[in-house]
Amino acid sequence: MATYLTTEELSARIKYDTRTIRDRLKDSVLIEGKHYFRPFGGRKILFIWEQIEQDMYNAASLTGSIPMTASRGM
Repeated sequence: MATYLTTEELSARIKYDTRTIRDRLKDSVLIEGKHYFRPFGGRKILFIWEQIEQDMYNAASLTGSIPMTASRGM
């Protein structure tokens, strides 16, 4: 069974601002029909958590590590 999340719920899980999800990730990284859908053809968006989680882990494994910010002063 899939876990469907609103933008606000997804924001809390992945620690990204809701505006970033809507403006930068949706339709570039998060693809309609794979990562989210619009129930009943409406405006509301529901994200599919298991697919997003899987793709985040796959992206991290391709780079060999989980991305971290660069350390300054070293």
